[in-house]
Amino acid sequence: MNWNGITVGYALTGSHCTLEEVMPQIQRFKDGGANVIPIVSSTIMTTDTRFGTSANWQAQLKDITGNDIISTIVEAEPLGPSKLLDVLVIAPCTGNTTSKLANAMTDSPVLMAAKAQMRNCRPLVLAISTNDGLGLNAANIAKLLVTKNIYFVPYGQDNPQQKPNSLVAKMDLIPEACYAALEGKQLQPMIVEYAT
Repeated sequence: MNWNGITVGYALTGSHCTLEEVMPQIQRFKDGGANVIPIVSSTIMTTDTRFGTSANWQAQLKDITGNDIISTIVEAEPLGPSKLLDVLVIAPCTGNTTSKLANAMTDSPVLMAAKAQMRNCRPLVLAISTNDGLGLNAANIAKLLVTKNIYFVPYGQDNPQQKPNSLVAKMDLIPEACYAALEGKQLQPMIVEYAT
């Protein structure tokens, strides 16, 4: 895919177990010629887990994108008036972020960026990663499914036997989903078998 001349906002929230999967997708945007603006939740900025340290993830983001990380609401707010982002992807998009987005809450840099993108009627792409996608968060996902300019990276149940409510996007389809969204289309099929 040719991403020359396209500015991609790449927002990450606290599904730390999927961060290793999304970093190569950011690299794919860069390799395709995109200008990638990294945006992170406070969890990414402050939390060390068994999946990696905050400092390591931040360093990878800066190294891949060549841009400073947007990590505060104040830094994210100008994305609206500037109309900087052609497409914004939230990957991974946690159940917490999904819930807040569906209910118009703006209490993080990622959600402020999403609000800015929606204000500009530009595509917002969600790569969900949540243990309650078929539980309490199902209503929020349904609300977002019918919201104009919101698209989904195809997703499925990642562990239906042990976690029957869990849904995770196929992170390797992020660039394809964003490319389709720029054309006003939802990448299909949207619900896929998720092979681990």
